[in-house]
Amino acid sequence: MEATRELYWNIGHGAAVLVPMYLFAFGAIALLVKSGWQRLAIYRQGKPLNRTDNRAARISELIKGVLLQNKILKVKGPGFAHGLFFWGFLLLFIGTCFVALQADFLDLLFGIKFLKGTFYQIFSLVLDLAGLVAIAMLIGLWVRRYLVKPAGLETGRDDAIMHGLLFAILITGYVIEGARMAVTELPNNMALAVWSPVGLLFAKALSGLGEASLRSLHQGLWWLHFFLVVGFIASIPFTKFRHIFTTAANYFFMDLGPKGALVTLDMEAEGVESFGAAQLKDMTWKDIFDTDACTKCKRCQDRCPAHNTDKPLSPMKIINQMNEVACGNPEANLVETLSKDALWSCTTCRACQEICPAAIEHVNKIVDVRRNLVLMEGEFPGEEVMVAMDNAEVNGNPLGMAFASRGDWAKDLPVATLAEDAEVDILYFVGCYASFDKRNIKIASNFVKLCAAAGVKVGILGKEEKCCGEPMRKLGNEYLYQSLANENIETIKGYGVKKIVTACPHCFNTLAKDYRDLGFDVETEHYTTYLNTLVQSGKLKLKPEAFDCTYHDSCYIGRYNDLYQPPRELLAAAGGAIREMEKSQAESFCCGAGGGRIMAEEKLGSRISEKRARMAADTGSALLVSNCPFCLTMFEDGVKGAGLEGELTPRDISEILIDRVIA
Repeated sequence: MEATRELYWNIGHGAAVLVPMYLFAFGAIALLVKSGWQRLAIYRQGKPLNRTDNRAARISELIKGVLLQNKILKVKGPGFAHGLFFWGFLLLFIGTCFVALQADFLDLLFGIKFLKGTFYQIFSLVLDLAGLVAIAMLIGLWVRRYLVKPAGLETGRDDAIMHGLLFAILITGYVIEGARMAVTELPNNMALAVWSPVGLLFAKALSGLGEASLRSLHQGLWWLHFFLVVGFIASIPFTKFRHIFTTAANYFFMDLGPKGALVTLDMEAEGVESFGAAQLKDMTWKDIFDTDACTKCKRCQDRCPAHNTDKPLSPMKIINQMNEVACGNPEANLVETLSKDALWSCTTCRACQEICPAAIEHVNKIVDVRRNLVLMEGEFPGEEVMVAMDNAEVNGNPLGMAFASRGDWAKDLPVATLAEDAEVDILYFVGCYASFDKRNIKIASNFVKLCAAAGVKVGILGKEEKCCGEPMRKLGNEYLYQSLANENIETIKGYGVKKIVTACPHCFNTLAKDYRDLGFDVETEHYTTYLNTLVQSGKLKLKPEAFDCTYHDSCYIGRYNDLYQPPRELLAAAGGAIREMEKSQAESFCCGAGGGRIMAEEKLGSRISEKRARMAADTGSALLVSNCPFCLTMFEDGVKGAGLEGELTPRDISEILIDRVIA
């Protein structure tokens, strides 16, 4: 006997079954489409934005995000469970489509049957096990949500509907299968029954009911199962099931780069009366669409350094507050809705975006609202920030130091300003802290000495260099940022510079990405990758000396630019053995200085730098190595604030290398 089964066993396959079945199915789909179309009006409240370019890359992201669940799987535990549930349910959906294809079209119209023989046996086994996996994962996710109850995980009506409906669909499917098998396979076709092992268990459990009862049970549950599926389809636009479509679409619409780059405002545009986002209409349609893709999984919140140090910022709540505005009160003031304290608390570390399984873009939304606060309302997070902004405008740096002294640190070092000698191998863009801060001046000196040891001729701009403008931009002062940026660009272009290296990740990210919108195209590299290339090529020779350390991935080298290995390779070349912190690489915990916070006092909650210093101390290493002047500055304070003096010493990578360089 060939392995197969009657697809509509005990139900019938005439018009009395097919007509109402497809009427209800198409009715549910029509409701889904209509509601989705109506929802487009919400997204259209935002400004235009092209997110359909480079479709091959977008389709690739869609496939990786949906079919491979690559973003979901970044979170161990619940992410893995969700991935397995998705794949199990997807296989069941595909199996249902195969049944409909054969029974309602190919066999009905052309007498073609493909669900038979070995293919049917494999088909039956795969679907049976897929359903089991889906149920097991759904139970695990239910236990996590309702019994374990992780802090911050919001549970409401939608979650109950989702768990209850999915569980009912899966369980009724097995009972239907068991009732059918108890009548058709258990008595006389065990060779086929073993290919549905879970269904066989249900069949054995139901076998004592008798054929008449089994047929009644099967028929009643079959229609119940069908209407549960119809209800599932119809409920999608009105529940969190909506993310099936919105999250999938968000993978297609995601920002393809440069990673973390902000939109550059046209500050001289005619007819523009307001800059930044005061209301929802000031944002793009993608910003609004993002708010509909959020599933409130709280992964962004769990990784937010501000939230984890008791500040009034939750990226998840920011997104959902915007969604409430979009759906209920689009004229609402975003600052009042989101709160100033929450907006100013963001360090723009990008941890929220890196982990978000729905590809939501949190940072640009916060910066857009900050832009309105600064440019239109003249508000800053504190008086000290206003002073820093004034200093940057007058002296080209937020520290208030005289611009003429910017190159004084380089006296007696093998480096000259481009005004003195423009024929150099690289321009070292020093940055404000390495130019004026005593602790960070050592880093600048070390870099020049390391380059000299490798035979690299270095030039600087000296008093012609100004702040790259990144802290001001992230705090919302786009006007000041562009003023500083344009002056730097004009100066650098005037010297015909071919390559720039900077030790500041913020300068690097800004010159390498943000300046491109302003017509800047000079190759820019961070000093860790540059020095690593010199070491690997043999131009910079080191004498390895064994040491133990822990390493901090700065946000703007790590998450913004995915440079995780070059700094580690440098430390290894110097003889270092790294004890990784619990939160490292893509999950690294911010030092607290990003987003312009380096210029602001940390008045709310506990200090981010102190929390990170404790994470470093927990590794048991006495040495905390970083690659950023902001991070080094924050860790010097964080170690003191955490009472770790004598136990933990912050150092820059250049300080490790300079002690081991072979002249």
